[in-house]
Amino acid sequence: MNIIRQLFNKPWLSDHADIADSSNQTQCLKLTQTQSTKTALVFFLMVVTVLFFLITITFLSRSQYPDFTALSGPPWLPFSNPVTLWVNSAFLLLASVSIRFSVISQPFNERVAHTRMVLALCLTGLFSCLFLIGQLLVWKQLTASGYAVNGNPANSYFYLFTGIHGLHLAGGFIALIRVVFIFVKQADNERFRASLRLCVWYWHYLFIVWMLLFALLTASSGTYKTIALLCGF
Repeated sequence: MNIIRQLFNKPWLSDHADIADSSNQTQCLKLTQTQSTKTALVFFLMVVTVLFFLITITFLSRSQYPDFTALSGPPWLPFSNPVTLWVNSAFLLLASVSIRFSVISQPFNERVAHTRMVLALCLTGLFSCLFLIGQLLVWKQLTASGYAVNGNPANSYFYLFTGIHGLHLAGGFIALIRVVFIFVKQADNERFRASLRLCVWYWHYLFIVWMLLFALLTASSGTYKTIALLCGF
């Protein structure tokens, strides 16, 4: 019986089947890892959103106390004409656009696209650093003008909001460096592109959060009062 079984055995078909199964398992494993990473990022962004939301609620509630002085309104207040914050916002927008451009390029295949993607990632890092440096300069200008962190609740919330946002952007650099490391190794193109897409989501999210914070922190006392009334404070 063993001799007959060996005669009817077709090892070439078996090998192909094993290779196909192995390839399918590898693809399924990569897909599972990508979905898990995407789910983890979505969960993390939800936690960060809740964090900013809760701090915003306390900010609006605190804005109705007599000792709260908004940083915008009359011309002598620092954010009545927030040119520096607009410049910083432009840097973050350019970082978000450049990292999006890096995803559009096709890596590993075409030399020109390769160069474009490297340039886009470098610009993302550059504009993000300029944004963080600009925020630190705003802190320095505020402190020099007498708006220290303990001078007024509005000052404290400004440093708190911008500090947390800046820390999240700085943390994004860790993920971006990891993506660059995968790209340099050229080990897994699909893994590289999946990780890069998640970085794009993160940078877009941070830009949206910053624009909301920008609108909140540069609002006048009348705006805070209106929002507080709508929220029932």
